[in-house]
Amino acid sequence: MIRVVLPAHLRVIAKVSGEVELEVVGTPSPASVIDALEARFPALLGTIRDPLTQQRRKFVRFYACEEDLSLESIDVALPEPVQRGREPFYVIGAMAGG
Repeated sequence: MIRVVLPAHLRVIAKVSGEVELEVVGTPSPASVIDALEARFPALLGTIRDPLTQQRRKFVRFYACEEDLSLESIDVALPEPVQRGREPFYVIGAMAGG
């Protein structure tokens, strides 16, 4: 079971509160977690990654075990504590401005 923490605006779209728990087939990666999120919450389709290129949206970041995974391949295996459900996978809405 993978634990996922979504930013507030995506929780509203998905109509959930708190963490989401997902079953992911195979070795969990950001891509497989997003696949599972979009399958369970179709309203999230296209909000985290571009539906054509499958790449992470520019103002969305991925974190796990206090590491920024945003610039890693979307297919990289998630850290073991995340795979075992001890730590969550975070989808964070990045901020910009000055």
